[in-house]
Amino acid sequence: MSQSDKSNPKAKPGPDEAVAESRHKAKFEVFGEEMIEKEVKQSGNSGRVYLPPEWVGKNVKIIRID
Repeated sequence: MSQSDKSNPKAKPGPDEAVAESRHKAKFEVFGEEMIEKEVKQSGNSGRVYLPPEWVGKNVKIIRID
């Protein structure tokens, strides 16, 4: 961040600063029915997590923990 940006409180952070800010740990409180902890596996250019077939059609929330 340049000196002029530091003196302007309304200045938006640059892309590198925005990424650094988003990598801080956050605490989430979630209420639900079940929880499963799994590792994301490689799937082409993406990642994949397999869930139980009973969860098909249900709403889920995914939180990256590391």
